[in-house]
Amino acid sequence: MNTASLAPAGMARAQPEVSGMAGMETAGVAGVQIDHLSVRFGTRTVLDDLSLTIRRGELLTVLGRSGCGKTTLLRFIAGFIEADGLSGSLSVAGRDLTHVPPHRRNLGLLFQSYALFPHLSVFENVAFGLKARGVPSRDIARRVADSLKLVQLGDSGHVMPAQLSGGMQQRVALARALVIEPDVLLLDEPLSALDANLRASVRSELKALHERLPDLTIVCVTHDQDDALVLSDRTLLMRDGRIAQLGTPQELYDAPADAYVARYLGAANLLPPSIAFPVGDPRHDVRDKLACLRPESLRIAPLGEGSLHGTIESVEWYGSVLSVPVLLDAMPNEPVLVTMPRGHGMTPQKGMRVSLRYEADDVVLINP
Repeated sequence: MNTASLAPAGMARAQPEVSGMAGMETAGVAGVQIDHLSVRFGTRTVLDDLSLTIRRGELLTVLGRSGCGKTTLLRFIAGFIEADGLSGSLSVAGRDLTHVPPHRRNLGLLFQSYALFPHLSVFENVAFGLKARGVPSRDIARRVADSLKLVQLGDSGHVMPAQLSGGMQQRVALARALVIEPDVLLLDEPLSALDANLRASVRSELKALHERLPDLTIVCVTHDQDDALVLSDRTLLMRDGRIAQLGTPQELYDAPADAYVARYLGAANLLPPSIAFPVGDPRHDVRDKLACLRPESLRIAPLGEGSLHGTIESVEWYGSVLSVPVLLDAMPNEPVLVTMPRGHGMTPQKGMRVSLRYEADDVVLINP
């Protein structure tokens, strides 16, 4: 195991450091390879022996609650970690960067605050990293223009940041991160400062950008499950400094490893197998698992026409979707949630006695 000593360093006029493995960046070389990473601050372990391979051209979202270690993971890749206990190794695009200072890693960074220079124009903000690297002036104009066009700000080079909306400022910061042609783009909560409608729009733009740059590896830290579900090729869900589950968003949603994953990726009904499966089904007698049923898999039916029976506790309207908690006769202390399109099927009413129907294939046995 290598020991990393990765302190922040100032920007310098230097090209990225290249080891003897340069030129090996092919489809078979990982975008990012982390081996046995541990980070400890005093007595608190933030990351615990984490190993991870991020494929070249992949968009990986790192998801988890505050304090789970996701931002520390991103800062380790960027080289901004100072800790009492830090061990592990890092390679990017086939180059060992474990001991390479931040300014020689050729990584694009986009933070929550965007960190634009208010006294510089959009053009000057985007050109900043190129000037710091000593790129000739004749090339700067072309590359800045290309980056601004990529984020749909081709005519805004002369504008000052204060004249732009939050979404447009985010695009400027993204253009600045991309203009250096990074090996990896690191995004730290890039959408959290935006309102809900703008967030959805920018999320779609990020996904489209990734499709236009299929060889660019992107690591996006977020706490928002919608970001993970919409953006990701794969999602890394973290818990207490460890990997809770890694897979496509569909894998985490449809086949969660345990109750924590199931609940983090959306609403989940967790039932004893003896309630979810009929007598005679071999899963009925399983004792060490929970039966996971997503709310959209349940259908409300007239009493007696389903396998579970209960009373509707309330009906909540969310535009085109109804959210209906049902207290089951077999499990009266915790309601089961049903979501259904408005206007489809029978109309639920508070206090109504109903049955619930579902397909056996919709039930997944998971760890508690």
